[in-house]
Order: sequence, then C-alpha cells, then structure tokens
Amino acid sequence: MPPSKQASESEAAAPLAAGARLEAMRRRVRLSRLAVWTVIAAGPIALGLALTSTPTTVAAVATKPTATVRTTATADPAGYAQLFLAAWLRSSMDDATSAHARLAQSMAPGIDLPNPSADAQPEAELVTAVRVAQRTGGRWSVTVAAQYADGSLRYYAVPVTTDRTGASFAVTGAPGVVAGPARAEVAKSPYGVTVPDGELASAVREFLAAYLTGSAEVSRYLAPGVTLSPLSPAPYTAITVQQVSAVEEAAPSDKVPADGTRVRVLARMEAQDDSGRWPLAYELTFTARSGRWEISALESGTALAGGVR
Repeated sequence: MPPSKQASESEAAAPLAAGARLEAMRRRVRLSRLAVWTVIAAGPIALGLALTSTPTTVAAVATKPTATVRTTATADPAGYAQLFLAAWLRSSMDDATSAHARLAQSMAPGIDLPNPSADAQPEAELVTAVRVAQRTGGRWSVTVAAQYADGSLRYYAVPVTTDRTGASFAVTGAPGVVAGPARAEVAKSPYGVTVPDGELASAVREFLAAYLTGSAEVSRYLAPGVTLSPLSPAPYTAITVQQVSAVEEAAPSDKVPADGTRVRVLARMEAQDDSGRWPLAYELTFTARSGRWEISALESGTALAGGVR
C-alpha cells in the first residue's frame, strides 16, 4: 500500500477512535446516573450501600482533639462540720429516731449522741464554723461556734476527713470543747485625714441619702461608666453622716480639684427606720470631674459595674 494511502487511512481512523472513546465515556456516565437514581428510588438504605460499595478517595479532615473536662472539688469541710454539730447538739440519746439524731448519725457513724438532762440549757440558736485547720492524710479540724439564747458562746472542734477528690466528707470523732479564736490585732486605719464640711462632705451625704432612703436617683452621683443598683425598697427613712475621713490629703480642699483626682473616704453614719437607729459605715471612692465629686467605687461589700474595686 502506498504511504500516502496509509497516512490517509490513519488520519481517518484517529477521529473514529476518539469518537468511540467519547461515546464509551458518555455511556458510563449515563449508566452511573441510572444506577444512582435506581438506588435513590429504592430508599436510603440502598443508597448507603451503593455509596459504601463504590470506591472513593476521601481527604482526611484534621480535627482538633477533644478537650477532657475535669472537675476538681476543693475540699472545704467547714459547712459539713457546721451542719453536723447543729444536728448533734439538737439530738438526744433517748430519742435516736428523731430527725436530728438520724442526721448526726448518718454524718458520723458510730459517734455517741449527747444525753441532755431535762433542765439543760436551751438549744443553740446559731451554729457557725469559724476556723478550719488542715491536718495530714485528708484530715481536718473545724472549729464551730455555738451561740445560745442567753448569749453564752461555746466552741467545738469537729474532726472531719475527706476522700482524695475532696468531694466526700465524714466526721471521724465526737466534738471537743475548745477555746475560741483569739482576737486579732487591728491595724491603724488608713483614713487619717479629717474631711471638713464642704463639697466632698456634701457629696457623701447626698449620695448616701439617695442610696439608703431613696430621696433621689443614685445614678446622678455616679461617675461615667459606673452603675449601681439602688436598694429597693429603700431600707431607711433618714440618715445622719457623723464623720467623714479620707486617705488622701487632697480631700479636705474647699474646692474640687482637677479632673481625675481620686480620693478614698470612710463615712461613719447613723441610719433610722421604724425600728430604731443603726450605726453604719461606708468606704467610698470619689473622682473629680467638671467641678464636682462623683462616685467611682463603693467598697463596702457592693460591687459597682465599671467602677474601681
């Protein structure tokens, strides 16, 4: 066969082969679509089987390791010892089935109950844990104060043990009467500067009157960004500020100092309600702004959002 004819036939065969391959690919696509629609019609189970039977390449997705959350209990046997002593003092050996006796025995198995006489002193009105001392091996000694109606006070040492996690407690022995905690030395007050009657003293009086009697809106006395929930209902009908002392020497000034000047004061006062008069004290922080003193912190047990603590 001449070379020219061979080349002509080769050129003619190339499109035919390419067309055949293209037709074969189209046929496989149609068959695949038909198979998918068939298993979809058969239901979700068949679809799942079809997907699992078809070899696929899936890229591995990196996932962050799941953090293990662990809760660790901090051992604090004070409340447990307080609860036990309250039940133990109110129980009696002659009535071991009473609620107090059952509670005491459940918290301290094997511990004897008291046996009070008929003319025994009244039951303790208030039982409070006042000191906790940690021993070795999960053992604790909790000093609990019991106050009686006649004003007398007695302290008990209650031995308590905890498990390794600090979540379980048990009283290991009978309470023992001990001496109470000694009174600590009181440090000298930092409020050594007397604040005379003036702009700062007036701001103290007006704020406390608004806060405790509801005579005005509390917000008008607060620095920007500071919020304080009012007492509702107002607990007192009148107040008398008896003394205002400060830490900083700038506090006694007759004029309000430059903006941003901050002073800390202690206000000793007396509040009055229908049941009498009550001596109170408040630690306050004032900040100067635009020629007036504004409250930026109330330190006496109340947190001000946005204020200085």
